Amino acid sequence: MKKIRWGIRIELLLLAAAGCVYLVREVRTERQTDNLFIQQENEEYQESIEVSADGNFIKWVDFNITSEAMGKAYELDVDSYEDDIHVDWIELLSYVGAKHGGKFDKKSVSEIEETAKKIRAGETDIEELTKDMEYYDYYKEAYSAVLDGMVGEFSLETKAEGETGEEKVWKNYYGLKAFSPIAKGFEYNHYDDFGSSRSYGYKRVHLGHDMMGQIGTPIIAIESGYVEALGWNQYGGWRIGIRSFDKKRYYYYAHLRQNFPYNKELEVGSVVTAGDVIGYMGHTGYSTTENVNNIEVVHLHWGLELIFDESQKESNNEIWIDCYELTKFLYRNRSETVKNEETKEWNRVYDMKDPVVEEYRVKK
Repeated sequence: MKKIRWGIRIELLLLAAAGCVYLVREVRTERQTDNLFIQQENEEYQESIEVSADGNFIKWVDFNITSEAMGKAYELDVDSYEDDIHVDWIELLSYVGAKHGGKFDKKSVSEIEETAKKIRAGETDIEELTKDMEYYDYYKEAYSAVLDGMVGEFSLETKAEGETGEEKVWKNYYGLKAFSPIAKGFEYNHYDDFGSSRSYGYKRVHLGHDMMGQIGTPIIAIESGYVEALGWNQYGGWRIGIRSFDKKRYYYYAHLRQNFPYNKELEVGSVVTAGDVIGYMGHTGYSTTENVNNIEVVHLHWGLELIFDESQKESNNEIWIDCYELTKFLYRNRSETVKNEETKEWNRVYDMKDPVVEEYRVKK
């Protein structure tokens, strides 16, 4: 009997040992698979970065900068604009991006702040900080493609001091000259829906940002540019495509209002200034027939395509970025509008003079 008991114990120990060996092998295999996946992911990412270094155009951009990081870098840029040492917000963001592989978190804000402090004190400069960074040039080019047209000098109409009527004066500014796509005073809801699935027409992912609101909400030009597309698209319904003057950014505004989608003065080729009312929120689209409301929820879909080479514009290599954090950042600048009861159009209250608009008109 004792021999049987000992035999059972030995068998159980052997089974336990075999189980441990199996688990170790499984864990090792899983880790090896994970490591291989991460390695492949890194290789693909580095390949996209190295494209720029070879003198070719960038083929992929992950825009993961938080609104808080953008906000802090922007404020430091504006605060130092008239100082002897001016810190550039895109350079600050590119430095942190290159240092951490494009990842931004809660610590990024303090890192941006500390970096700017050292630069402004003359302890270092961006060239010294980035001289050994292999991918800084990539991040600088990629982030510049997104943000270049958003900060600079401009003139804005403001209410004259001490006036209570309609008297306005022009003032010069340096700062944020890009706007939220939703007019001031109009409520909306949104969440990060970039990359979620879509099934109408064919299976595809969502390459934009949805902002849910009320029918007729005025839609605002985020950046100054010219109208490149205007009309019906079976996926986007009534939509507007606006190209930045440097041609690096294509802004796509879709699902506009049935029967009254656009500012009536707009046509292909029209020049718009950031902050202008360009259209109205609706839920058109998902139909080959024009002017149909087939979208269930009233919302604006806006997307931002980056174009490093004209061959990318309408190809299998289009670069659309996640605009959720950018939308949060742009909330700090919303265009105030007023309705013309005769024409039923909404117009901005305070006009803006953007130097790039005048430059484009002169060249044209």
